[in-house]
Amino acid sequence: MKHIYCEIITIGDEILYGHILDTNAQWISQELDKIGITTKKRTTIGDNSKDITNVLDKSLNENELIILTGGLGPTNDDITKNCLNNFFGGKLVTDKNTLSHIKKIFKKRNFDFTKKNKDQARIPDNCIVLHNQFGTAPGMAFQKDNKLIISLPGVPFEMKSLFTNKCVGLIKNKFLLPFIYHRTIKTIGIGESWLSDLIKNWESNLDESVSLAYLPSLGRVKLRLTGKGDNLEKIKKKINNYEENLLKIIQKYVYGFDKEELESSIGKLLIKKNKTISFAESCTGGFISRMITSVPGSSQYFMGSIVAYSNEIKINNLNIKKENIEKYGAVSREVAEEMAKNVRQKFKSSIGISTSGIAGPDGGTKEKPVGTIWIGYSNKNKTTSKKLILTKRRDINITLSAVNALNQVRINLESNSKGNRHSSK
Repeated sequence: MKHIYCEIITIGDEILYGHILDTNAQWISQELDKIGITTKKRTTIGDNSKDITNVLDKSLNENELIILTGGLGPTNDDITKNCLNNFFGGKLVTDKNTLSHIKKIFKKRNFDFTKKNKDQARIPDNCIVLHNQFGTAPGMAFQKDNKLIISLPGVPFEMKSLFTNKCVGLIKNKFLLPFIYHRTIKTIGIGESWLSDLIKNWESNLDESVSLAYLPSLGRVKLRLTGKGDNLEKIKKKINNYEENLLKIIQKYVYGFDKEELESSIGKLLIKKNKTISFAESCTGGFISRMITSVPGSSQYFMGSIVAYSNEIKINNLNIKKENIEKYGAVSREVAEEMAKNVRQKFKSSIGISTSGIAGPDGGTKEKPVGTIWIGYSNKNKTTSKKLILTKRRDINITLSAVNALNQVRINLESNSKGNRHSSK
């Protein structure tokens, strides 16, 4: 089955200047993927007729489907409609249904109806008019040489309504579409290059109908398996077989699948193991607590936290020994482990987690440079800690510390390890 490729063209100077974030292209790409169309390219251009014409001309040689957004409003810089009219050799005519719709909107809102507003109802006579129930700018669809070109307004809620209610049907009627199926395996505790080396033999055995993408983020790597074909059940079965073999290799690094996030995965583990958790956060400043409580139902396992940013709070609220801070420093194995143990006891939780470190960009020393982080873990059987040497970026260090802390929870819950107190560096 032939694959159908699309280019999404976003039009607007405000996008190029960075004044507005282009969320339309991302959304359209996701929706196209659901119906079996591959987005080959996403292009952003300004409100310039020559640029619009050049991009369209080139895109028609490379794609079966082109979707444009933006430039359909009533102002002088909205030139998309006229460009498309000239490009496809049409003639602007008044569409009565569109004109009636626009007049109703202005009457309802008690706005003056001007010539510019009336001109929005003038549509190329060789296009399919896509009625916009939420705005005054209709969408347009053109056909040329078995290609489909769709122009949509740039206002997100207008664009989404038109695409869902008008465009999907047009596209499905125009093209014989394959099925596209994705399966995402989420890993933690292993870098992208190490992960690639670990599964290289498995990856080399993927057949041409299945592709693998590495999608790294801070402290985590997603592996996305994608299959394409004309039989969805066969594709799913093939992907599932590949996944089973993959998990035999990387199971200990896997924390979730598809849309599952790390914090929700940890929550499920805590519920499954009938455990509760509390946090003593210093360098992360409550970031881990925010992650955990972003999950609905987290009150089942989250007992509370203390953001012990200053040494006074560590001493007075967490009962950290003053002599330990003076002897080892707040950023140390000894203090991190004491924080984890004491917060567990204070909140009567099954698990206590602590973070203490130098997030940066200042405050580092030769012995403890910026990015030095200690994570403490405590349950009734043991108290351990882990030292991290991260980056000089404060925001990255906070995120990586939180991810590593939650990963310690995952590792310990999944291993059900017991024993005496020990530490690891």
